[in-house]
Amino acid sequence: MALIIPKGYDPRLSVRETQEAIKYIRDTFQKEFGKEMNLERISAPLFVEKSSGLNDNLNGIERPVAFDLLGIPGETIEVVQSLAKWKRMALYEYGFLPGEGLYTNMNAIRRDEEMDNLHSCYVDQWDWEKVITKEERNEETLKETVRTIFKIIKHMEHEVWYKYPNAVKKLPEDITFITSQELEDRFPDKAPKERENLITKEYGCVFLMKIGEKLSNGEPHDGRAPDYDDWQLNGDILFWFENLNCALEISSMGIRVDEKSLAEQLVKAGCEDRKSLPYHRMLLNGELPYTIGGGIGQSRLCMLLLDRAHVGEVQASIWPSEMRKECREHKIFLL
Repeated sequence: MALIIPKGYDPRLSVRETQEAIKYIRDTFQKEFGKEMNLERISAPLFVEKSSGLNDNLNGIERPVAFDLLGIPGETIEVVQSLAKWKRMALYEYGFLPGEGLYTNMNAIRRDEEMDNLHSCYVDQWDWEKVITKEERNEETLKETVRTIFKIIKHMEHEVWYKYPNAVKKLPEDITFITSQELEDRFPDKAPKERENLITKEYGCVFLMKIGEKLSNGEPHDGRAPDYDDWQLNGDILFWFENLNCALEISSMGIRVDEKSLAEQLVKAGCEDRKSLPYHRMLLNGELPYTIGGGIGQSRLCMLLLDRAHVGEVQASIWPSEMRKECREHKIFLL
């Protein structure tokens, strides 16, 4: 159990007030997000067939929750780990055009997650995806989208402050862009997470770009599945979080692979066998639209805006009994 207890922690809102604030943040954010990004809300699956190739393997080591169904013998069903590939297929099947997109509520179970202040076995996020043209597959499109998302989050800070002035966290005024290689060059003797903490503490909010490709030291900054983000056009939005003295990741996003980058990344990841899966065949044949997309953590956003010390304060999940006990003793009330 890795648990951080901030000194003199005060949640400032009761549990019931917190529940009210959670609803307000989620309702308001998705409305503003959909409007500002031109996204329609659609329904998404909780699980998919393993043979479809639509489930993401994240860093490649997480085990999906899997089961069988009486009505589909011989098929393994997996709880989604993210909807990156499913969303792109949905944009294709529903006939979305460039400039149009979708968002959905994604719920997942991460059975291998190490539970702590920031990590839960339950994932709740807004997954979103938007059609772009081939010409828009560039760094400027990525940065412009990141700035828009940052602007929406900043707007939410003011909205929450209006209703809960004593509870809202003050966010930085701008977001800084840096690549994983630039970060490694600057802090060569530090581990990846230490680098993230140092740069985010310095600037308040950063977009760490180009995650997945090997750096000059021979190791990637962090793992990324080879078949959804283009490793040259992706990144994470990180906010400095004083309560836990660390960077808080709010979003992982990027421009998705095209035919060329998918083929190259499958080779680099040793996953060329995926070329035979239906989704990957469509992508390599140029049948799917070019897209940009990502996920925004719902509980993480509530945690950030309400300045909470534990994700369990804004999310109902399962925690070790000793963690619940210690948290309660320090005014950290897990739902």
